[in-house]
Amino acid sequence: MRGIDARFLYSETPTAHMHTLKVAVFDVSGAAGAYSYDEMVTMLSDRLGRLPPFRQRAVPVPFGLGHPVLIEDPEFALERHVSRRRVQPPGQDRELAGVVAEVASRPLRRDRPLWELVMVEGLSGGRVAAVAKVHHALADGTTTVQLLERALEPRHLEPQPDAGEWEPDAVPGDRELLRLAAREQRRRLRILPNLAARSVSGLREAQRIRRRSSVKAPLPFDGPRTLFNVSLTPERTFAMTTLDFEDVRAIRRALDVTVNDVFLGVCGGAVRTFLDRRGELPIRPLVASVPVATDTATKHLAGNHVDNLYVSIGTNIADPVERVRRIAEVATAAKAVRQALGTELLEERAEVVPPQLFALTVRAWSRTHLANHLRPPINLVVSNVAGPPSRLEVDGAVLESLYSVGPILEGIGLNITAWSYAGKLHVSVLGCAASLPDPWPLAYALGGSLAELRSAVGTPSISKRPAEPTASTW
Repeated sequence: MRGIDARFLYSETPTAHMHTLKVAVFDVSGAAGAYSYDEMVTMLSDRLGRLPPFRQRAVPVPFGLGHPVLIEDPEFALERHVSRRRVQPPGQDRELAGVVAEVASRPLRRDRPLWELVMVEGLSGGRVAAVAKVHHALADGTTTVQLLERALEPRHLEPQPDAGEWEPDAVPGDRELLRLAAREQRRRLRILPNLAARSVSGLREAQRIRRRSSVKAPLPFDGPRTLFNVSLTPERTFAMTTLDFEDVRAIRRALDVTVNDVFLGVCGGAVRTFLDRRGELPIRPLVASVPVATDTATKHLAGNHVDNLYVSIGTNIADPVERVRRIAEVATAAKAVRQALGTELLEERAEVVPPQLFALTVRAWSRTHLANHLRPPINLVVSNVAGPPSRLEVDGAVLESLYSVGPILEGIGLNITAWSYAGKLHVSVLGCAASLPDPWPLAYALGGSLAELRSAVGTPSISKRPAEPTASTW
C-alpha cells in the first residue's frame, strides 16, 4: 500500500472514522422488472471484476514496521459487505439521512476489504438508495467517480481488461511481511536525501512567494475556535440538500471566478448565517481545507492522488459578492504557495514518515481531547467533485441523485461536500453529536446563501439554460 493511502488507515481512531460515504438514490419505477434486493446483489457480483479495490484486503505488517500489504482476499464473500435497511414508507430525505448517519457511525472492519453497501428501501416515489461506505485508503473522490461509472455500465458492454478470472492470494506470514517492509524501507532511505532537499527548496520558494504576495493565504492555526472544533464522538450526523449547478455556473461567469470559488462562497455564507443565528460568529474568518486532485490526466481505479489548499471562506464578510471575490483572491494565493511547495511531495513524504510515529501522534491527539482546548489547525473541510455530467442508469433504474462526503477529524467536526451530477450540485453535510447535533439548519442555509448570492450578482435563476461542459470549470 502506498504511503498516502496507508496514512488514512493510521489516522483512524475510535471516534475518527476514515471512510467516505456515497449515497446514490435510484428511481426504479421504470426498471424492466420490480426492484429486487437479490437481483441487486447478483448484479453487483457480476460487476466486481470492474472494481479492483473491492476484493483487496489490507494486511498489517507486524509492529507497524511498514505500510500494510494489499492482497486479493482469500476469504472474500459478498454477503459480508452488503445488507439492507427499510425505512417506514414513504421515506423522505430525513429518514434516508438517518440511515446514512447510522452507517457512518460505525468504522469498517479490518479483516476484510474496506467497503460496505447498504440498500435503503421504503423511500417515497418508487426510490431506493445505495449507501456505500468506502475507506479513504482505497479511493479519493476522483477515483470514486471512475469506479461509479464502471459499476453502472450496462451488462452488455465488453468485459473490462481487468475483469478476468479472479484468483485469491495466500495471506503472507509475518516473515514475508517483514521482508517486504525491509525492502521498502531500504528504498525509502535511498530517496530520503533528495526528498529532503526538494522539500527545503520548495519551502523556501513558498515563503518567498508568500512574502511578495499582497494577498496572504491562511496558514494552519490561523482560524478561530468555533463550535465545530471539538473532540469527536463516534456518532455521526448527516443532512443533504440540492443546489442548481447552472445557477452556480452563471455566477461564475458573471464574477469571472471559478466554480470552486462560488461554492466556497456559498458555504461561507451558510456557515456565517448558521453561527450568527447562534450568537457565535467569530470576528476572524473560518479556514477550510479544500482537497484538490494532483493527477487529473490519468484515470485511476484505486488509491489517492490528492493535496489540500487552506482557504479563508469569508465568514467575516457580510456582502456575498465581496465574499466570493475575496475567496477567489485567497484561493489564487494558496494555489501559488502550494505549487511552490510541490504538489507531488505530499505523496512522496507520506512514503517515508514512520507508520508508528504517525499513528501514535493521531491516537494521542484523540485520547487527550486536546481539540477541546487548543485552536484547531483548520475549521472545516469543504470539497467538491465533478461527477458524471449526464444522467446514468442501470438496467432501467435511473440514478436520480448522488451525494458524497469524506471524514471529519479530531478538532475539525464539519465536512461539506458537493458532487455535481446531471446539472445539479448534491451537497452533503457531516458532523458528529458534539460538533453538529442537528445538521439540517446548516444544510438549508446553503440554499439561502446561493439565493442571496444570485440576487446580489443580479443573475436570475436560469436552470433551464443548456448545461455547459463541466471539465473546464472545476
